[in-house]
Amino acid sequence: MSFKALLKLVVFLATLFVILYIGVNNRQSADFNFPVLLDRKATTDAWEIYFGMFAIGVFAGAVLMAGGGGKSKSKASSRGEK
Repeated sequence: MSFKALLKLVVFLATLFVILYIGVNNRQSADFNFPVLLDRKATTDAWEIYFGMFAIGVFAGAVLMAGGGGKSKSKASSRGEK
């Protein structure tokens, strides 16, 4: 496993720990207002809102990281031609 992959794993697990810690200590109800999608406010436990925002962020990051893959080399440059 490369150092970069190990570092990403440690950061991801640390973030998961923070979300878990927030969820354990925030059991009270919270209001969530998002007028673009919701006609009325949603009232739910605070940990559900934190976890939902985290999940959306992880999904968005995965989609952004899965893009393109860089420039592909042309056939001429891979054969050493100019």
